Amino acid sequence: MQMETMIGVIGGSGLYDIAGLEGASWVKVKTPWGAPSDQILVGRLDGVPMAFLPRHGRGHRLSPSDVPYRANIDALKRLGCTDVISVSACGSLRADYVPGDFVIVDQFIDRTFAREKSFFGAGCVAHVSVADPTCPRLGAACAQAISGVTVHIGGTYLAMEGPQFSTRAESQMYRAWGADVIGMTNMPEAKLAREAELCYASVVMVTDFDCWHESHGAVDVAQVIATLTTNSGHAKSMIARLPALLGASRAPCPHGCDRALDHAIMTAPTARDPDLLAKLDAIAGRVL
Repeated sequence: MQMETMIGVIGGSGLYDIAGLEGASWVKVKTPWGAPSDQILVGRLDGVPMAFLPRHGRGHRLSPSDVPYRANIDALKRLGCTDVISVSACGSLRADYVPGDFVIVDQFIDRTFAREKSFFGAGCVAHVSVADPTCPRLGAACAQAISGVTVHIGGTYLAMEGPQFSTRAESQMYRAWGADVIGMTNMPEAKLAREAELCYASVVMVTDFDCWHESHGAVDVAQVIATLTTNSGHAKSMIARLPALLGASRAPCPHGCDRALDHAIMTAPTARDPDLLAKLDAIAGRVL
């Protein structure tokens, strides 16, 4: 069965709007999980519906720990998004992933600890699989849409709490673990997108070498912003090419992203909390 494609873009550091949307308007979306990071820019790009949400809010008001991740994902789902692309800055933990490169992330190590990580809980328990936390179909489309820069297909993203950058000891430890890039925002975002049965792709833009690289100084905001200024143009070009690649309609996800809740809910129907069920209307209405 075909469904209408609606692309959701979560813009991280350096990406706060999208130009060229037809009929563009900023809309306020209410969710049971509070207010999203900002109003959401909605419109059409080459005829395909699109929604853009600045993760940190316009003006970069929110730190990574303060981003309302549950509200953001709920709002995009509530608007009808089927495919969500996260665009964010990151540090590199590999010598061959250099500032200016793009990475299509396909794995995560979650080291965050101060964030709500699930829509479910007491009164309705669910366990979704995040063995493969991103959508290969959507990631491949993003990789195809990027031009003019080096793109690495696949990589493990170490999600740290922040807001400070790493110590040298931490940076070396994360490298020993096999992480490829480091950032502060893709978790619990990716986990929540899976609970919401959304196809999710993570596109990260390398801005620095964290602090492990002997021939590079410690990372600072000025360095990050300088690289982002160049990278944001490539990110916007990628977004502009996605409607043609994804199409106006599509079949159900071949990787099962849109059926993640089929066998995930553990709580018996008679034991489910009605108040929590009401909050889950957009996220899990298909199975509840």
